[in-house]
Amino acid sequence: MHKIDAAPADSGVRHADLVGKSVVVTGGARGIGLATARAYARQGARVALLDLDEDALRSAVAGIAAQGGQALACPASVADADAVERAFAQAEAAFGGLDVLVNNAGVSANKPTLEVTVDEWRRAVDINLTGVFLCAQAAGRRMVPRGEGCIINLASMYGVVAAPDRAAYCATKGAVVLLTETLAVEWGPAGVRVNALAPGYVETDLVRDLAARGRLDPERLRQRTPLRRLAQPGEMAELAVFLGSRQAAYINGHTLVADGGWSRYCYL
Repeated sequence: MHKIDAAPADSGVRHADLVGKSVVVTGGARGIGLATARAYARQGARVALLDLDEDALRSAVAGIAAQGGQALACPASVADADAVERAFAQAEAAFGGLDVLVNNAGVSANKPTLEVTVDEWRRAVDINLTGVFLCAQAAGRRMVPRGEGCIINLASMYGVVAAPDRAAYCATKGAVVLLTETLAVEWGPAGVRVNALAPGYVETDLVRDLAARGRLDPERLRQRTPLRRLAQPGEMAELAVFLGSRQAAYINGHTLVADGGWSRYCYL
């Protein structure tokens, strides 16, 4: 079998229409969120990173600035409506508007359903679903009156297929898919596009932590994936940039599944 290499983190493709645009990325301090913030900054966009981890947030912003990008730190929990509004107001004041939202913040919830506590269920719902709603609403309040904008919600392949021991995760990510479609048909007439990006397994700190705790087996995941590898954060970031660009101007209400074929492979 021939070796299959991952795509490079930066393809070098430039989207001239993103130069000077204002972008908010939630969960932007690490993983897919940080890769996405960096990718937009490389395209010349101004990026506001929203995250609860202030130390990681400052480091992420400093790293983008060191590469010549323009970034802003907005400490906030996506599950806190007041904090979300303050963060979006901060970004709007700094950049003069909002063009793209990448709703990336989320948490895992891998546990046998009979062992899930009410607090664990509520945490997953608060961050994975309510957080997406609150940030989309904050963005929509700014985009709809202007008659333009783009929102990209991070769902998951587990928002389109089911799996055991992931009741809260599948339920919330599935809800994100339908929320995306609802906002797309509601705000589309106002010129605001809303799409979802549904990754498969990506090599992030979250996945590595789950593997370290015995919740995931990376080698088994690779063998279960038709492309025989996990994705890299930069690959998801490039898709998020594409969806926010003019190249995707007629894509609305779509869930882009990027899982290496996982959800189409019917055998264990």
